[in-house]
Amino acid sequence: MKPDSPFYPHTLKALKESALFGNLAEPVIQDMLQSFRMETWQRGATIMNPEETVQRFYVLISGRVKITRTNPETGREFILFLLGSGDGFDVVSLLDGMKHNIAVVAMDDLEVLSSPIDTIHDWIDRHPEFNKAFLPYLGKQIRQISDLASDLALHDTETRLTKLFLQHTLQSNPHPRLRLICDFSHEELANMIGSVRTVVNRHLQELKKEGIITTRRGHLEVNELHALGEKLEEHLRSRGKR
Repeated sequence: MKPDSPFYPHTLKALKESALFGNLAEPVIQDMLQSFRMETWQRGATIMNPEETVQRFYVLISGRVKITRTNPETGREFILFLLGSGDGFDVVSLLDGMKHNIAVVAMDDLEVLSSPIDTIHDWIDRHPEFNKAFLPYLGKQIRQISDLASDLALHDTETRLTKLFLQHTLQSNPHPRLRLICDFSHEELANMIGSVRTVVNRHLQELKKEGIITTRRGHLEVNELHALGEKLEEHLRSRGKR
């Protein structure tokens, strides 16, 4: 991408605010942008399939994507990651050069940067300071997968749903708000915690009756963050006594 591109100013701003690139000097980010091209994708599009994970590396500028695995026999989907502005994918294939059995699907209309994997490897070789952010970023994803596996093995659906809300809730004045998942359908929420829509819907109705959450025009809001935390602690204590 060249500096005279109409996308350049807000792309540079998004990278400066991202966990991956925000601590890099601006000339380094500008050099990186020379290696990327801007792409736009419509909501619902599949941006990457397993074969493509070894071909290009992407960085989100605006919008959200879900990283999924699907059972080919049942069609059941499981969401591994939900990524937003400043996130990169697929970091696994970037590291080991092997196909990753995932699909990357646009949750919104997207703006993304993309570049061939080999070009990114060359850029990292020239700018090793990138690893100071990349390794903690990768560690965060590994920890998220580890926590997800533990939750699936150790906790019931209601506990997993409560943890999901707490994980995605930002405290802001005057009210807390959900980040990334605020407009998710019940089925998409179920796909994030390894459950099914009917079970998630039942737990959501219980949380609404208790006044902990509300739904307005397809948006989910957290009303009582403290009560949500207390509910999680209660579930964990109850589980520990069994």
